Amino acid sequence: MGGEIDEPTRKEVVITLRTIGPARPSRLPVPSPVEVHDLRKLIAEKSHLPIGDLRLILRGKVLDDTKDGDDMCVELVDGDSLIAAVKPKAPVKHSHDGVDTDDDEDDLKFHLPQSSSWWKRKMFDILHDKLKLPDILLMAIFSLRLKTWAFIILWFILAPVAYRWDLGPLYILATGFSIILLNLGQRQSGDLSAYSIFNEGFRELPGTLNADRLDRDIRTGQI
Repeated sequence: MGGEIDEPTRKEVVITLRTIGPARPSRLPVPSPVEVHDLRKLIAEKSHLPIGDLRLILRGKVLDDTKDGDDMCVELVDGDSLIAAVKPKAPVKHSHDGVDTDDDEDDLKFHLPQSSSWWKRKMFDILHDKLKLPDILLMAIFSLRLKTWAFIILWFILAPVAYRWDLGPLYILATGFSIILLNLGQRQSGDLSAYSIFNEGFRELPGTLNADRLDRDIRTGQI
């Protein structure tokens, strides 16, 4: 990162943008290399976030606009994952006579992103304004995808059928295994599993402690 941008070498890449909150990750085309300030401005406009409090995190490091008075630039590649976080405001300081009002209390409450669909906003109004559900429950509800809710509803529909046929324990076990299998995810090319049985040629991660390792260390006098 850093240095001047050579215009002929600029190209467009597609990155994954993750925001802290209920919003789902999105794919965003951006130029590369790009100045950090321009990247923050682009993401703030696309995600409707305040640019003044917006912080970007790439590969575990916070991206700074400038360093030693020079504009910083960053080179991105296809598939990079960028985290966008809004810096929280400082807590309100109450005066001794207790007359100050907590104007920032709304910042601690759950709010739907501005890009949410109309039906999500309608549901939020019903759950929040009419049913008075707590914010922590609203966050859990709107963090789930529509497909996940479909599986949950289907599970409750099939549960009485499994109970009627005395398949309750088997139904619970099948549910547990299904949750595990559906959340295994997909490894990128070249990634290794922590379990060598899933790797090509039973390749182990460096530093794995097993019987062969212990036997080798004993024979070489390292233990």
